[in-house]
Amino acid sequence: MRPVPVDFSVKPTLTGERVILRPFVDEDLAAFQAALADPEVARLTGSPPEPIDPGRLRAWYGTRNSQTDRLDLAVVDKATGACVGEVVLNEWDGHNRNCNFRTLIGPAGRNRGLGTEAVRLIVGYGFEQLGLHRISLEVFAFNPRARRVYEKVGFVAEGTLRQVLRDGDDWVDATVMSILAPEWAAHRGHPEG
Repeated sequence: MRPVPVDFSVKPTLTGERVILRPFVDEDLAAFQAALADPEVARLTGSPPEPIDPGRLRAWYGTRNSQTDRLDLAVVDKATGACVGEVVLNEWDGHNRNCNFRTLIGPAGRNRGLGTEAVRLIVGYGFEQLGLHRISLEVFAFNPRARRVYEKVGFVAEGTLRQVLRDGDDWVDATVMSILAPEWAAHRGHPEG
């Protein structure tokens, strides 16, 4: 068994066929400002509809590379070199070798398999390099595209958080999903063969 990591201070660069995951650079801010201003991104991530404060955004992303309790990486489209989103391992539970996963892919990165490959890369890194045992997430019921990506990588639905998010006048459920190290070892992010 791998030693249990004490932090996420190493910020790797992970390269796939279509995407590169890497630490943030200042030039990524414009991509995040555009993505977070997109109404669909705000809705799918459960973000409150509020104006984006560029100073606050710069302060947030300017500190991601120095965090030792989480791993935030930019998702870069290899074909264009543009940052199209982020992947994050956070909420680390060292004793149980568990953490949470979340992602944001902006409009420029959709419908080309970039998100699926980014999820595979970061989940593989979590299991193979960090020695995680379990990675979990929540996905809102109105985001079947994201749920399908997670299922393609091997995440399994565990249960439903009922009416967890207010969406206009409606309430939306979220599905809790996870993937375990033995599952990853068996299919390496390709459960369907």
